[in-house]
Amino acid sequence: MIDIFPFTSYPVCVFGLGRSGLTAAKALVKSDAEVSAWDDDEDARLRAEEEGVPLVDLYKIDWKEHTTLVLSPGIPLHHPKPHKIVELAQAANVEIIGDAELLIRAQRDASYIGITGTNGKSTTTALIGHILQISGREAEVGGNLGIPVLELEALAHEGSYVLEMSSYQLELTKSITFDVAVLLNISADHQDRYGGMDDYIAAKKTIFHRQTDPRTAVVGVDDDFTRKIYEELKSVGDQVLIGISGNERVPGGVYVIDGVLIDDTEGQETPVSDLRENPSLPGAHNWQNAAAAYAAAKAAGVQPHAIMACIQSFPGLVHRQEPVSLLNGIGYVNDSKATNAEAAARALACYDSIYWICGGRPKEGGLKATAANLGNVRHAFLIGEAAMEFSQFLDGKVPFTISGDLKSAFEQAHKMANEEKAEGAVVLLSPAAASFDQFDNFEARGDAFRDLVEALPGDHMDPSEEPGIFPGTRGPGEGEMAS
Repeated sequence: MIDIFPFTSYPVCVFGLGRSGLTAAKALVKSDAEVSAWDDDEDARLRAEEEGVPLVDLYKIDWKEHTTLVLSPGIPLHHPKPHKIVELAQAANVEIIGDAELLIRAQRDASYIGITGTNGKSTTTALIGHILQISGREAEVGGNLGIPVLELEALAHEGSYVLEMSSYQLELTKSITFDVAVLLNISADHQDRYGGMDDYIAAKKTIFHRQTDPRTAVVGVDDDFTRKIYEELKSVGDQVLIGISGNERVPGGVYVIDGVLIDDTEGQETPVSDLRENPSLPGAHNWQNAAAAYAAAKAAGVQPHAIMACIQSFPGLVHRQEPVSLLNGIGYVNDSKATNAEAAARALACYDSIYWICGGRPKEGGLKATAANLGNVRHAFLIGEAAMEFSQFLDGKVPFTISGDLKSAFEQAHKMANEEKAEGAVVLLSPAAASFDQFDNFEARGDAFRDLVEALPGDHMDPSEEPGIFPGTRGPGEGEMAS
């Protein structure tokens, strides 16, 4: 756990005691700060108290006696309106920061690689960390992908923190200037927390705050929003700029054509790796992730040949298009992390014959973003609160069954896939919705799916041990999601 020595003997409030907030409170206590912690949820308060965190009702304190509020990223800072605790802190001119800001103030000698975007952040963050660690660099990986940054190890000046940064976390991080900043893509998401797309985009762009040469910006060009940001940064010319793409040529950048990763950062258009050889990185969106990771790692000083080897050995992430098993010629894929339609559309673009399990707690826009990829779906099995809404969208487009819950949907999808024996068949959990109607989080949903797969009788094959055996992944030009 990081020693947050700059806050020793200082009064610090912590509001929100989920995993990252609780870790921040514990780290501050361990660093001898004067901690006052609170959460609106009684169970969270009880867990914190058991961990030795001092509880103080922040609704009743004199805010003029405090200087800092550490806020959990899930708590509204601006829209639709600031949380009451935020308003109280702002009225007293108390700074409002997140746990990443605590890390940066305590670990100023390390270098920082930050990754943001609407989709693909976790895979890219993990892949960059994998490349650095396997190539012999000292690196710690955490942030929004699930590991609170203050649980990471302290690093010396030669070490690197590789941090997945959500828009919420970026808003709460004031001091950082990333040595390498990665922006993958932007699509409509979290609009309940922003006044509109302009505010959401502005939050994402803060990852480039104060960057100057030789610091590097790695920017995707596969959607209109990020392409515009790329052109803006290019016209200003403050930092080193590398454009990346999963499906088109980017002069001077890193890109993928027909599955082959190409490095043009030195003007040589050098083919460096065939990404189709790694089943953990299927589809054009993962090819963009790989291009971003290659560009970031090279900017951090890793040699291209080492990056290539590390990309090919990357095992992928659980719950992110995770190939669970191949059984009787049918693939089973856990993509529980696809909590919005854009993410689900990326998965639908990757397989030829899909038995699609989707649903949960719906988000704004429903399934609209999947429209271009429904041709790959043989049948949809709908679960959770979204089932009726999704059925109305799919009516006349895709055959569907309202299954209700995950277990029923899985059994129906498994049965139909085995009966139809379609070439390249995949049972895909890619919900396009949040998990909170039936599960505590997307991880619990994905674990339940994996348990159902592993309970099936028969001779299971592990896709990670048999490269090339997994059914029909698609590349650009074969049904990819429109950008």
